[in-house]
Amino acid sequence: MQADSGEDAITGINITPLVDVVLVILIIFMATAPMIARRAIKVEVPRVAKSDKAATEALNITLDAAHRLTIGGRVVDLPELKRLLSAAVASHPDQAVSLSADKTLAYGEVAELLDAVRASGVRKLGLEVRRK
Repeated sequence: MQADSGEDAITGINITPLVDVVLVILIIFMATAPMIARRAIKVEVPRVAKSDKAATEALNITLDAAHRLTIGGRVVDLPELKRLLSAAVASHPDQAVSLSADKTLAYGEVAELLDAVRASGVRKLGLEVRRK
């Protein structure tokens, strides 16, 4: 004779642990998604018109670690930069400017350059950065 233990055999699959794992993964994704989105830098890329490509190309301004200011590969000083940018904006009001500065420069120096670019009438300004 066999003794009856009183327990029935499990006939179905218990999905409670599966639901628990899925909910934990969902919470992790919901918590980390905003952090990933904040790292993206949104830059308005200038559009190039087919009929007048030169009018919409961005002017490249660079400030290097030796405090040399260049525009389009030509070394200039700040007053000359303002004059060149004002002339460019006068001929093409939607002139875009791309600014890159060495990361070792003081924040104040870059802010002064940004102020000079804005004072020249430039409305489309992009900052060049590299991802980590």
